[in-house]
Amino acid sequence: MSGHNKYSKIKHIKAKNDAQKSKNFGKLVRLITVEAKKAKGVLSSPGLAAAIEKARAENMPNDTIDRAVKKATTDNSADMESIVYESYGPGGVAILIDALTDNRNKAAQEVKHILSKNGFELASPGSASWAFHKKNNVWEATSTMPLEDADIEVLTKLVEELEENDEVQNVYTNAE
Repeated sequence: MSGHNKYSKIKHIKAKNDAQKSKNFGKLVRLITVEAKKAKGVLSSPGLAAAIEKARAENMPNDTIDRAVKKATTDNSADMESIVYESYGPGGVAILIDALTDNRNKAAQEVKHILSKNGFELASPGSASWAFHKKNNVWEATSTMPLEDADIEVLTKLVEELEENDEVQNVYTNAE
């Protein structure tokens, strides 16, 4: 009866939790790096302070936060840039995909692939953003769309796949 002890159960659960935490930390480090470059390392900058607060809410160690800020202010590597992709999902729901990347082409292709795999495609800039307004660096829906149960399942699957991508920071929809 190998593999049926308490240690192996804990080991598998811990590995799963650690993988999820690592993915979240990677996204947060990117966000901190971008905000630190914008603020030139000034920790009291509102954008950087908000990013650090978000990281602390996820229990990111202070060492990791400090390294991300230091790397952003001393390193001359490729600049990270924020890109918003727009699409329409099941039932005509508007979708905004907020990405943070150092390679626009790679990010665009990955988002296009995920959308096409689920039967959708990118929309032209401005075609879906009319349904949102930006408040405190967060997109909020100005109008909502009711969805049927089948469409909700498809939308949920699509949003989960998009959020699994390392370069995608947030996905916003105007579904009820």
